[in-house]
Amino acid sequence: MNYSSRALFKDPVIILPAILSIVIHLAFADNLEYHRDELLYFSLGMHPAAGYNSVPPLIGWIAFVMQNIFGYSVFAVRLFPAFLGGALIILVAAITKEIGGSRFAAFLSSVGLMVSIFFQRTYFLFMPVHIEVFMWSLIIFIIIRYVNTRNSNFLIMLGVAVGIALLNKYMTVMLLLGLFFIIPFTEYRSVLRERKFISGLFVAFLVFLPNLIWQIYRGIPATGHLSELYDTQLVHMNIPLFLSEQLMMPFAGSFFTIAGLIFILGSDKVRKFRFLGFVSLFVILGMMLLKGKSYYTLGVFPFLIAVGAVAYEKWISGLLMRVLFTVFLILITLPVFPIGIPVYRQQDLITYFDIQEKKFGIDLGRRFEDGSIHSLPQDYADMFGWEELTALADSAYRMVRDKEACFIYGENYGQASAITVIGKKYGLPEAICFSESFQYWLPERFDPDITSMVYINDEPGDDVKAFFSKITRVGSITNPHAREYGTAVYLCEEPAGSFNNFWVQRRNDTD
Repeated sequence: MNYSSRALFKDPVIILPAILSIVIHLAFADNLEYHRDELLYFSLGMHPAAGYNSVPPLIGWIAFVMQNIFGYSVFAVRLFPAFLGGALIILVAAITKEIGGSRFAAFLSSVGLMVSIFFQRTYFLFMPVHIEVFMWSLIIFIIIRYVNTRNSNFLIMLGVAVGIALLNKYMTVMLLLGLFFIIPFTEYRSVLRERKFISGLFVAFLVFLPNLIWQIYRGIPATGHLSELYDTQLVHMNIPLFLSEQLMMPFAGSFFTIAGLIFILGSDKVRKFRFLGFVSLFVILGMMLLKGKSYYTLGVFPFLIAVGAVAYEKWISGLLMRVLFTVFLILITLPVFPIGIPVYRQQDLITYFDIQEKKFGIDLGRRFEDGSIHSLPQDYADMFGWEELTALADSAYRMVRDKEACFIYGENYGQASAITVIGKKYGLPEAICFSESFQYWLPERFDPDITSMVYINDEPGDDVKAFFSKITRVGSITNPHAREYGTAVYLCEEPAGSFNNFWVQRRNDTD
C-alpha cells in the first residue's frame, strides 16, 4: 500500500466519518427488535458447521464468536455490521485514492456511502449481505492494487479474499464470471496465465473447499434453496422494478453510482480501470436478466461511488461549490433517513411512512417480496413480535410439569430462531423446526418420550389435533404491524400414544 493509502488510517477526514457511521448505527440499534433473519443467523452460530441450508458457513462462524463474547442482545447482534460499515468507509476511501482521487475525493466517497440508503440499512442488520458488500469491495481494491503495482503477490491475496467471499455468499460467483468474461478482452489478459494467478485460484479453492465438501455431502441444498427463491420471491421481480430500485437503494448515493459508471466508461483519467466498469455492468445486467433481487447488485456500488467521487473532484472546482455539493447531499438524505435506519420507534415510523404516501404518493419500500404493500417496509415488519412470541412460549413452557418430556416447536425458522435466541434469557431450550438449517439439528427420537409440546403456528395442524387430546391456546402476537401478526402459541398435552412413533412418521413424511 502506498503512502497516500496508508495515510488514510491516520487522516481524520476519513476516520471521523467511519467513527460517525458506527456511532449512528449503534445509537439506534435498540429502536426495534431483532430481524427475523438476524435471529436465524445467530441461531446458526450455536451450531458451527462447514455449511448451512441457505447460506455458506461464514455468517454462522461470526455469530458464534460474537455471541460468545458479547451475548445475545439486539445490541450485540448489531455490533459487527456497524463496525464493518466503518471499515468499508475506509476501504472505499482507499479505493478512491488508488484510482487517482485526492484527499477531497476520498472524503467525498465517504459521504457518498453514508448518504446511501443501502449502506445505512445493510450495516444496521446482521446478515450476509453486509459481509458480501465489504468482501466484493476488498476484491476490487486488491485488483486495483495489482493493476497499479503489478505485484503478483496481490494475486495470492485475491485468492484468499475470493475464498472468504464464497464462504459468505455464493453470489460472489457472479462477480467472478464478470471478471473472467471481461478480462480476456483487456490488456490484462496475460494475468490469466501467471503462475501466481493460478496459485491464487488454488488458494481460493482450498479456502472454499470445506463448504464444497459439505454441500456435496448434504446433496447440494443450495440448489433447492435457489429453486425455492425463484418460486416464492424472484417470480415477483420485473425489469422496471429492478432498475428503479437500482436508483432508490443508493438514493442520494445515485449521484455517485451513475456518475461513476459514466466516468469510468468514458474518461481517460481512469481508463486502466475501465474493465471494472464493464464488470459492474455485467453484474447489474446479469442480475436483472436472471430476475435476481435488487440488492444482489450492491457489491459493485461502493466501487462506483469511489469512481463517482473522483468524477466530482474533476467536475466541481472551488471550495465553496464542493462544500455546497456536500451539504446538498446531506440535506436531501435527512428526510429519507428513517428508510435506511429506524431512527424512530414503531408508531413514529408508521406515521412517517403514512405521511410520505399521503403527501408524495410513494410507498417508500413498503412493498413486500410478494408484491403487497403494508404499513411498514418488510425489513421493519420483520422486527416486531419476537419478544412477545418468546414470552408467550415461556408462559406455556412454565405450565408444563415434566419439562424433560416437553419440547418447543416452531413452524418456520423465524419462530424457531426467536425461541432459540431470545429464549436464552428465559432459560428456554432451543426450538425444533423442519425449516431452514433447523432440519439438520432434529433429534432422531426423544428420551424420555414426549408428553407435552409447546406448538407455535397460526393454528394446530390436523396431525397435531389428531394426536393430542388437550390443546390450550396460550396467546398470539397482537401487534398488527408485525409480519407474524396472529401467530399463536399452543400447549399440546395428553398424547394419544407414543410420541416417538408419531415423530418418526412425521420425519419420514418430511424427508
